[in-house]
Amino acid sequence: MAADWPAYLALHESGELARRAERAHELLAECAICPRECRVDRLSGAVGYCGGGAQALVCSAGPHFGEERPLVGTGGSGTIFFASCNLHCVFCQNWDISHPDAPFASVGVEVDPRRLALIAKRLRLEGAANINYVGGDPTPNTWIIIESLRYLDINAPILWNSNMYLSMESMKLLLDLVDIWLPDFKYWSNECAARLSNVRGRIGYREAATRNHLLAARHGDMIIRHLVLPNHLECDTKPILRWIAENIKDRVLVNIMEQYRPEYLVARNPEKYPDIARRPTREEMMEAYRLADELGIVYRPVS
Repeated sequence: MAADWPAYLALHESGELARRAERAHELLAECAICPRECRVDRLSGAVGYCGGGAQALVCSAGPHFGEERPLVGTGGSGTIFFASCNLHCVFCQNWDISHPDAPFASVGVEVDPRRLALIAKRLRLEGAANINYVGGDPTPNTWIIIESLRYLDINAPILWNSNMYLSMESMKLLLDLVDIWLPDFKYWSNECAARLSNVRGRIGYREAATRNHLLAARHGDMIIRHLVLPNHLECDTKPILRWIAENIKDRVLVNIMEQYRPEYLVARNPEKYPDIARRPTREEMMEAYRLADELGIVYRPVS
């Protein structure tokens, strides 16, 4: 699953890429990259809720063979892990890079757009099937990523690996720029999103996620990831699968993930999160798979 010719090269030739990079940069002055709309001036040194400032912090970069099979090819997916995230999931498995203020967090190395382009170019020349922006989350680093593509002078399919809690304007900047979308669809219940990921933006998680998934499905290849949480089939898993089936089933693959385990704050304080203080059972996973089969969702090749 990869584009024959990445969209950013055509947008660069037309001047549209520079325009989008400039607009993404402007959004940082009163940050509105995501629906939280912190409105802090990241260009003057302020840091948003996500932990992001004016530049990007990269914690690691290298080929990754653990992504979905269509994404890795023979050389792996060229992952670039950023040290920031606009969600604070209490069960985060990458908390050491997602939350720079957490104890023992990995700070990362500051990169500007040119250096980020060089990292991406090296990964691609070493055989990576695509350039996979992840984290943390790429969303707080939207400007750095778009600007870096102006200096990326090789064919490198762009993969956006994100929680999809982006503002509408950020989505517009990325459409026809991203070749492969690898979004999470975490919750259907806004109450669950607020309690477990501290989503407290101008619009709820469900509203942002459904809007952004619809847009992304019309612009590029797409694999949706849904992590099944224990005790959350009725409030989250089942309505998410039904929404996918009703709206974008024929455009996407869905990875119904069983990898959840209590991590981060849940592992430290299981009594505060009793509903997710265990792994999902086999019965819960089979119930999710059965519904996906009934709905005609294609999940087996990537789950």
